[in-house]
Parts: sequence; C-alpha cells; structure tokens
Amino acid sequence: MKHKKLGRTDISVSEICLGTMTWGTQNTEAEAHAQMDYAFEQGVNFFDTAELYPTTPVGPETQGLTEDYIGTWFQKTGKRKDIVLATKVAGPGRAYIRGGEGADAKNIRLAIEASLKRLKTDYVDLYQIHWPSRGHFHFRQNWHYDPYKQDRAKALANINDILETTGELVKEGKVRAIGLSNETTWGTQKYLTLSEQRGLPRVATIQNEYNLLYRHYDLDMAEMSHHEDVGLLAYSPLAGGILSGKYVGGAKPEGSRGSINGDIGGRLQPLQEAPTKAYLEIAAKHGIDPSAMAIAFCLTRRFMTSVIIGATTMKQLETDIGAAGVKLSGEVLGEIENVHRQYPMPI
Repeated sequence: MKHKKLGRTDISVSEICLGTMTWGTQNTEAEAHAQMDYAFEQGVNFFDTAELYPTTPVGPETQGLTEDYIGTWFQKTGKRKDIVLATKVAGPGRAYIRGGEGADAKNIRLAIEASLKRLKTDYVDLYQIHWPSRGHFHFRQNWHYDPYKQDRAKALANINDILETTGELVKEGKVRAIGLSNETTWGTQKYLTLSEQRGLPRVATIQNEYNLLYRHYDLDMAEMSHHEDVGLLAYSPLAGGILSGKYVGGAKPEGSRGSINGDIGGRLQPLQEAPTKAYLEIAAKHGIDPSAMAIAFCLTRRFMTSVIIGATTMKQLETDIGAAGVKLSGEVLGEIENVHRQYPMPI
C-alpha cells in the first residue's frame, strides 16, 4: 500500500481511504468494525466520515451513527493514533442539522464538538467543509448551476469565517489540517489566497467526485492541484456502484444503493448504460474485475492523493482494497481513453 502526504502537511495517508457512509443503515456496527479491522490489516490508515452519515438513506433518525461506530472501534481497539481520521461539517440545507445553517463559526464549533464526542477522540486529523454555502455544481447540480446568483462579498466573508474558526481549532489541537469537499476551482483558490494573506490554515485536500463516468477534475481542478499541492480525495470511484456492473439492464439488486436511493443521486439514468457496458467489456477482455479496474484507473491520476472506497460486504471491500495492487497496462488505459472520448460525461 503506497502512501502520500496530505497537501503540504506532514500527514501521510494510504492511497486507499476507507469510506464509511453505509455504516448505520446498510451496515451494522459489527460489520463496520469488521471492515475497519480488515482495512487496517491491509495497510489502510485513512478513514473518511462526516457528521451527516450514514447516507443510504440519509435522515435525522440515523444521523451521526457512522461516527458513533468509528468511536466504539477506537475505544475497543485502541488504534486511534494509528489512523488518519477525516470528518466533515455539513453545508446548508439539512434542517435537522442545526437548522440547516451550514458551515460558519458557530456551527463549526458545535459540529466539531459533537463529532469528537461521537468519535471518542479529542482531535480530527482532517476537518472538511462538506459542501459550500454559496452553491456548487456537484451532486448532479451542474445542469442547473447558476453562479450569477452568488454574492461575492458574502461568499468571501463565509470563507474568512471558516478559515478563522478552523485556525482556532488547529491552535487548540482539535484539528490538524483542513480540507474542502464539493468545491470549485474559484472557491478553492480563494481559500488558498486568503489563508496565505492572513496566516491561516492552508487547505490540504479537496474531496470531489471522480470516476470513469465523471472526470470533471481532469481540467481546471487538475491545474490547481498541480500548482498548489492540493490533492484530490476521490469519492464515488465506482459511480455509486454503477461501474461494478450490478445495475446493467435496469437491475437493482436488493439491498443495493440503487434499491434504496433510487437513481443514486442522478447517476443511474439511461445515458450511463452504454459507457458502463463499454468499460465492463474492457475489464472482461483483460481479465480484470471491473470495480478493481475503475479504482486502479483513479490511482493512475497524478492529482490523486487517495481514493475513497465504500463497501457493504467484505467481498466488495477485499476487491476494492485489492485494486491498489492492480496495474493497468498501456493498452487498457488507451481503451479507457477511447471510451471516454466517446462518452465524456454521461452522468
């Protein structure tokens, strides 16, 4: 298992990160503990969660359970210092999380204290803003994205507020590094510029979606990562499970994310069927598990810090972690690029 630094920090993380958003709905506490045990044994030292989780489905009844399960695992195993732990403060829009106000000085303070209590720890290695308050194009909102409704002064004031508050948390030892999630190039650069000007914590990473069906990060975000040393933590490397092939032909296996969340956040729709089948054919031709191929592809990207995997079964977890040892040939990568040119953004 290879390791990389989080941005310009001295924090080293495994190139596979254990995602946790199914724990509390699709997975029990015992299953969550088994996943953490196995991942740690395989060299994974990086866990990612959020105060919002679990998400399959998301709701007030289960909110916070995922962090609870991680906390009881730390308590049981004593491995807190062996793990780089990332969590997130929710953005606006979820009324049951502090009235849906989003990330600002007051809510960050309330969120971190609640997360630390659930996680049974006194610090978080990477604290992330789950989504921005000003609006963004992630979660399939790109088709209706309208930045012209944003107020620049208000947006910059919120970024300042977040940086000042997280700066205080760093000084207090409750946070080691900060990151963003579902951000844009403009937003990320503003965080970087303001932190440099004001001597505040520097953004180390950005957690955005990236997979064979959605490669927006290849463009201006990649340029930002290269020049500013802000690496990507890729979520949904299997496009919510689509790239495993389980939903081909309209199938929705019982207990799968598609059977619970319908269209998997807008991903499961007719346009993805043809490219998904094309990627499955490449994997079959070369004798590679399709999930492993999709994750291994993500690991080839130069801006990648870590790929966040998620699994509901141990078999899935073994395949996903095992992708770190899969090396894609030039022929496979060339065939992937040919499909990408034909279907550049089908979800």
